Amino acid sequence: LAMLGANSTAVGDQLLEGMAASGAGAGAREWPSPVGLSFGLLSVVVGQLLVLSYHYLYLHFGNPVPVQKEGAQKYHFWEGVRTHLSQAEGFVLLGSYLIGTWMFNLMPASYYSLEGRANPAHVAAQLLVMDALQTLAHWGEHKISPELYKASHKPHHRFLNPRLFDAFNGSVADTVCMILIPLFLTAKLVHCNVWSYMAFGTIYSSWLTLIHAEYSHPWDPLFRKLGFGTAGDHHVHHKVFVKNYGHLFMYWDKMLGTYKSPLDVDKFRKDI
Repeated sequence: LAMLGANSTAVGDQLLEGMAASGAGAGAREWPSPVGLSFGLLSVVVGQLLVLSYHYLYLHFGNPVPVQKEGAQKYHFWEGVRTHLSQAEGFVLLGSYLIGTWMFNLMPASYYSLEGRANPAHVAAQLLVMDALQTLAHWGEHKISPELYKASHKPHHRFLNPRLFDAFNGSVADTVCMILIPLFLTAKLVHCNVWSYMAFGTIYSSWLTLIHAEYSHPWDPLFRKLGFGTAGDHHVHHKVFVKNYGHLFMYWDKMLGTYKSPLDVDKFRKDI
């Protein structure tokens, strides 16, 4: 009986130790390395700095052509920069999303890999899938209900003649519906390494900024022939509301019958 009691005590002690170890393991989270995340955030920052530098040089030393006949709105460049970078629904919310999804291991495992290099096919797939999903979300915000439109996308539509710095100026609900949810779904649909994710994010954020510019870009005529989104294409949406729901590509609008060329809008210049 003494031996049985001793053995029972030993087994009980082992069970308690095992339960304690299990509890400690469950409570400890293994955080992913922030190296890839840091590179990605830095890449987006560099991309935005290049966009802003280009815009400054184009305005001061180029020959910019306003998209709309009424001309571009007047503003101080550095006020625009401050507005662009300080929007809570813009880079603050996007940065929080990127940090949160990365650090809580919500991305596919391949995204945490530093092996290899950026794959152009993966980058193109992400851009296409993201823009297709964003187009559907954009269309939904306009069409599902007036209440949804007023609560999400309507604040962005106060800009009938937008400037580059209005790209992320809208509402938190708009960013969640039209950018964050499509971004998350794109990651689930297109598995790639961190370098491809980084290239995609940099191109996407830069392009989305550029299509809000008040002036036509030198490459816009070529882009329009290729079906890529231009500043003129996006101005059409801000002016007439029910056309050109796509951003980076006009393919989806052409499929849906909602595309309208900026060259066919009377209030727009024809030399854009």
